[in-house]
Amino acid sequence: MADEKTEQAELPRTDFSTFVLSLSHSALVHLGDAPSPDGAARTPNLVLARQTIDLLEILSDKTKGNLTGQEERLLEHVLYELRMRFVEVTKENP
Repeated sequence: MADEKTEQAELPRTDFSTFVLSLSHSALVHLGDAPSPDGAARTPNLVLARQTIDLLEILSDKTKGNLTGQEERLLEHVLYELRMRFVEVTKENP
């Protein structure tokens, strides 16, 4: 019980940027560009990649006007990079 509380106390606070980067990493895993946490082979799953990109797009739409400049730039950059990579992977894996 004490170990569990210590572990929780050591975790950094999750902010908006961390959340966006976490979703971005998930999309990269689904695109086959980042290693899966379970060590599975890097095989693209375009359905899950598209779903994760869609979630980021929803997040962008719903937070418009409520983000700091830095958060907005991060979200725009992440979405742009993921969309471009999605197109590339789609062409590579018809």
